[in-house]
Amino acid sequence: MSEASGATAEELLKELAPQVLGVLLRRGAPFAAAEDAVQEALLEAVRRWAQDGARPSDPRGWLVTVAWRKHLDAVRTDAARRRREVRVAAAPESGPTEQSDDTLLLLLMCCHPSLSRPSAVAMTLRAVGGLTTDQIARAYMVPVTTMAQRISRARRTIAGERLTRSGDLGGVLHVLYLIFNEGHSGAADLSTEAIRLCRQLVRTTEDPEAQGLLSLMLLHHARRASRFDPDGTLVPLDSQDRARWDTALIAEGVGVLQAALARDRLGPYQAEAAIAALHADAPSAQETDWPQVVTWYDELVTLSDTPVARLNRAVAVGEADGPQAGLRALADVPEDVHRHAAVEAHLRERAGERQRARELFTLAARRATSAPERDHLTRRAAALGDGS
Repeated sequence: MSEASGATAEELLKELAPQVLGVLLRRGAPFAAAEDAVQEALLEAVRRWAQDGARPSDPRGWLVTVAWRKHLDAVRTDAARRRREVRVAAAPESGPTEQSDDTLLLLLMCCHPSLSRPSAVAMTLRAVGGLTTDQIARAYMVPVTTMAQRISRARRTIAGERLTRSGDLGGVLHVLYLIFNEGHSGAADLSTEAIRLCRQLVRTTEDPEAQGLLSLMLLHHARRASRFDPDGTLVPLDSQDRARWDTALIAEGVGVLQAALARDRLGPYQAEAAIAALHADAPSAQETDWPQVVTWYDELVTLSDTPVARLNRAVAVGEADGPQAGLRALADVPEDVHRHAAVEAHLRERAGERQRARELFTLAARRATSAPERDHLTRRAAALGDGS
């Protein structure tokens, strides 16, 4: 989105916030101080731009100027940092606004290896996403004071870091996926924010895995409207109303994936996106190209041999080659992996082992991590009656 694209003030400020923060950091402002100054500038922009015709012709330049002045004001009020005031006050307050996009640099800093994943998530949403501490706390259902302390500790941890392109892009992708999954679970509305941040990331890097992650998010998000009934009941993939899937998001996700695969540097996110694309392409669950899904899971396991990948592969094998084949594939997955009991229950039910399936659905319901998942599994167990 460009500044001239007719975006709302809120959308424009979210897009510009990381760019302005990057300018202040490259001018030498410490991360915490720079972020505080940017937040104050954003609040002033909200107040001033609310009037008709009050939005400046160069919104980013305006924000840079205001944020830099607020930073200098904060420095000048700190008697213990007089010597730093002399140095930073000499930096130009005006002139051409730096045009480089600092989104990638900020993401690398916010996802610094020294930060825990929860801290990296909070920092990313705050510094790059433009969310307030209160908004992040509500999204993760923790007290505001707890989230504020988490962010403060994270800021202190990276206080001495400088903007640099050296960093773990994989860590950034993982943090964005964590944010998306939090929204994808229905516990908070963060999936759209994760997609927005991933779009920005794709514009700053040629790594096809960033495209793969964006494609995966888009394809999953396209099914969101059909994932729950109006009363909050979980609807599994094979029972979803595919007429409610967002075909525009599916088309975009497939296009992004094709561009990524054309680079011939396959990674786990691209493989997962390819699997999601096969599900999106099928008119019904029965018409899914399950052998092709298994082939992509084989690729995924080769690229990233995780228990979760093997668990999902067992489901696909069960659909492609029958429940007994699926159970044999499931034997390679540790039983303490989340959803193991649910997957085994599904395969046992298909194999005609109703009593064992009922027991496993009951066990899976006890281990469920959300109320909709627990209720769904409880209903699956009840539907099997006494198992006879």
